[in-house]
Amino acid sequence: MSREKLTEKKAEFLQKVTDGVMWWIGSIPSLIVHSIVFLVAFLLPVFGIVAVDKMLLVLTTVLSLEAIYLAIFIQMSVNRSHEHIEDIREDIEEIQDDIEEISEDIEEISVDIDDIQEDIEDIAEDEDDDDHNERARNVMLKSNVSSNKNEIRAMRDVIAKLQAQLHELKQENDLPKS
Repeated sequence: MSREKLTEKKAEFLQKVTDGVMWWIGSIPSLIVHSIVFLVAFLLPVFGIVAVDKMLLVLTTVLSLEAIYLAIFIQMSVNRSHEHIEDIREDIEEIQDDIEEISEDIEEISVDIDDIQEDIEDIAEDEDDDDHNERARNVMLKSNVSSNKNEIRAMRDVIAKLQAQLHELKQENDLPKS
């Protein structure tokens, strides 16, 4: 196994450990265990097992070390959350760019359809009144063009809704973290 993969596995293992520690620290069992430890620590001098000064010294040292490690674990968790939020923000920006490109393409298609419809109307005006088959084809083409225009309008509405949702997601991600 290469050195990079071994380092990566160790990092993943440490992340799992820190996630587990953070989950446990924020749980009811952790609250119960800490309460029992404090209760026992304060009862030891009452029963004369340990002097008050020694108990306070040991308890203060243990709590200080625990606070240091908890601060490190919390910061690691915050850093990972920040990275995840940045990844989401980048994905949202890419999706928004794609939607803008699609919207531009739809605008171009709409212009092309308008041009085709004008050409069909010009051809229809130039045609002889006796040629009913050509007129029928033109009517069908106009119908298809109108149908396509309606579909494009519907697609524009969907894109507008998607852009609004992306905007909302961006605003949610930009809110300050507590």
